[in-house]
Amino acid sequence: MSDSPRKTYFITGGAGFIANTLMRHLVEDNNIVVFDNFHRDTLSGSALAGHPSIRIVKGDVLDAAAVYEAMAGATSVIHAAGIAGIDTVIRDPVRTMEVNMIGTANVLAAASKHGIPDRLIEFSTSEVFGSMAFRSAEDDATVAGSAGEARWVYAVSKLAGEHLAKAYHTRDGLPVVTVRPFNIYGPGQTGEGAIQIFIRKAMAGETIRIHGDGNQIRAWCYVDDFVDCILRCLTNPAAIGESFNIGNARAVITILGLAETVCRVLNSQSEIVFEPPLSADIALRIPSVDKTQKLLGFKAKIDLEEGIRRTAEWMISQK
Repeated sequence: MSDSPRKTYFITGGAGFIANTLMRHLVEDNNIVVFDNFHRDTLSGSALAGHPSIRIVKGDVLDAAAVYEAMAGATSVIHAAGIAGIDTVIRDPVRTMEVNMIGTANVLAAASKHGIPDRLIEFSTSEVFGSMAFRSAEDDATVAGSAGEARWVYAVSKLAGEHLAKAYHTRDGLPVVTVRPFNIYGPGQTGEGAIQIFIRKAMAGETIRIHGDGNQIRAWCYVDDFVDCILRCLTNPAAIGESFNIGNARAVITILGLAETVCRVLNSQSEIVFEPPLSADIALRIPSVDKTQKLLGFKAKIDLEEGIRRTAEWMISQK
């Protein structure tokens, strides 16, 4: 147990898999308020369900009054709620824009009114760097994509949140930190993440379907590494007012190579087939990790094959 006084963390999207992993590091020495509509739910079936230090508020970030009321007494805010996943974005671009922009505006406004003293971690996305992002640094130019192309609805909505967070920091001194995740995966992931889908298909011997030609290149970051960096953002004073690209620049592979690696690591005979792309695709997405290493002392530790094994073992344990 820590000798430090207990803090209260208000976490939007607290039922999600990244928040679930983060809460395991915070819950013993702190109080946590989970604010979520439970559209995706990693929390209820986890070891954290029913923990006495966790208070659950079922709510929507589009409800400004509910956000403000539930945030009362928080010392830090982690805004992880949002619409993500290309399938979801294409299916409902209006809701994507509303949740990611208006929801973020509601959280920032509430935090400013409450005078949150420690931190506000705001989740953006690596997609703000566009379709060709090679060793993208935090101060590289961001892009909005072509208007009307569904793919960029998500990036634009997240980029708007970044600008608003920075504006609150400048105007009100809100202790904001923006994080841009680069392809986070691992135990507890739900939704549309490629690795968890490929692993599930491979373990069942089912066909693995790749949208596009499979030459898209990604850098994959295991969730424990990502959370390690978030914890540093919460505690290191140098993080305030900054943005950070968080990823593993060593774990770089094409989507086809990823599917083949999953099959090899899990000794699967699943067939790999190709289908038309869902929307404009991201050809290349690799972060520069120089800033996180220099300012926060962070460096990802879990390489891809080890992460695949750990994720598969977790999936097996849930059956």
